[in-house]
Amino acid sequence: GQQLMETGGGSVQPGGSLRLSCAASTVSSNCVGWFRQAPDNEREWLSTISRSGGSTWYDASIRGRFTISQDNAKNTVYLQMNNLKPEDSAMYYCAAGPKCNNRIGGYVHWGQGTQVTVSS
Repeated sequence: GQQLMETGGGSVQPGGSLRLSCAASTVSSNCVGWFRQAPDNEREWLSTISRSGGSTWYDASIRGRFTISQDNAKNTVYLQMNNLKPEDSAMYYCAAGPKCNNRIGGYVHWGQGTQVTVSS
C-alpha cells in the first residue's frame, strides 16, 4: 500500500536545527505537507510542496525558520527547521494528497510521525 515514513526527529536545544525527512516513494499524490501536533493541541498545518512543480506554501507562524524541499531522485520531502523554540516541540507528520492546501482533511496518506523536542 501507499505509505509515508518520517525520520529525523529528536531532542535539540533552543536555537538548534533539525531536518525531517518524509520518504514518499510508494505514494503517487502530488502534494506533500508537514503538520505537527503537540499534546492537548489540534494538529496544525505547517507547509506543503507540490512534487510536480516545486511550489511551496508556508504557515505564517513558521515562515522564515522552516523550509520545505524535495529530492525527486529519492522521492523524499524534507523540512529543515532552524532556530527551534520550545513551542516547536510536537509530533511532526507528513501527509500526501491531491490538493496542495492547508486542510487536514485533504490529505489522504499519513505517516506515523516523528517526535521533536526542544528543551534546554
